[in-house]
Amino acid sequence: MHKPGGLNTTLVHGGKAEDPHGSAVTPIYQCSTFAFDSAQQGADLFSHKREGYIYTRLGNPTIAALEGCVALLEGGAGAVATSSGMAAVAVTAMTLLEQGTHAVCTASLYGPSRTLLEKTLARFGVGSSFVDTTKLSAVRAAFTPATRLVYVETPSNPMMQITDLAAAAELAHRIGAKLAVDGTFASPALQRPLELGADVVLHSVTKFINGHADVVGGILSARDPELLRALHQTMTLLGCNMDPHQAYLVHRGLKTLDLRVRRAQKGAARLAAWLEGRPEVAWVRYPGLPSHPQHELAARQMSGFGSMLSFEMKGGLEAGRRLMDHVRLILLAVSLGGVESLIEHPASMTHAGLPRAEREAAGITDGLVRLSVGIEEPADLQADLEQALGAL
Repeated sequence: MHKPGGLNTTLVHGGKAEDPHGSAVTPIYQCSTFAFDSAQQGADLFSHKREGYIYTRLGNPTIAALEGCVALLEGGAGAVATSSGMAAVAVTAMTLLEQGTHAVCTASLYGPSRTLLEKTLARFGVGSSFVDTTKLSAVRAAFTPATRLVYVETPSNPMMQITDLAAAAELAHRIGAKLAVDGTFASPALQRPLELGADVVLHSVTKFINGHADVVGGILSARDPELLRALHQTMTLLGCNMDPHQAYLVHRGLKTLDLRVRRAQKGAARLAAWLEGRPEVAWVRYPGLPSHPQHELAARQMSGFGSMLSFEMKGGLEAGRRLMDHVRLILLAVSLGGVESLIEHPASMTHAGLPRAEREAAGITDGLVRLSVGIEEPADLQADLEQALGAL
């Protein structure tokens, strides 16, 4: 697949489908099925003797354009777009795991991702362990003869932990396991796990890749063409394909990914440093702060520190609630990675499905607040947080 140039050139021109009318952007092919020129062409398409489109669950030009662009960004053999980020997680897990196998995962994994592995797939004989993947000794200690997958989030949700991807890949491959990485918090603008040895990278495109809080979707990419085909087959069998209109909107949002990420990152760096000096705040987790436990690793592994941060209120749950109830500009909402800033309470919202003991073991305390910094003026965001903190 030809890469048209640097990052922003690829974002603008990557994956663009040819249009017979010369459209400057890939059109929305809003159809369920595609007509064949002949019975022979139909037979050739079904037997994979010829490339083309049959049915949108199997493939569609609008969806393929998005997949092609993301594959170029990630350095993958291709990509598979899905109906949601959780669909991408499910496709990855159900392709790489089977009855009697085992996965080692980041403890502070996104709540529904952990529930899928720990509860749903456990019903089908899949085992899983959840450890602090920033400690390679903990990853190694969790391995069993049945381990076939190491699944990490980096930066993790919501603790902003950074896992050494090159080292994790080496550990996984040494025992014949695959490394899958949820890179949603960084996006391809800041981190490319496949280049560091990962086998699969996945994203909730609902977040930074789309970036406008108006689409739900997911995508995954793989280095190995055979693995990519297996992932695509799982997606088609589960029926969790992306819709063409979804794909069109995501591809449109993707064009400004780097501009949005870099702008929001500046605001996050300013707010993280300011919050760290506030008396109401116990600690701040932002990879760009020297106080972050994996600051040096983040500087090596990522091309920027992103716009996600979390912090602990000294007053615990009640202080966190009062803070969130008093913001005026920042939206009190789950999700992240959009142009607007969002604040939420992981223990009662995104990670509420986890038992308290498991949440606290992963560092998700009642006083923890997660902030997704948008592209607003940093001074305005700081003023909003300052008046909200004043309400305490």
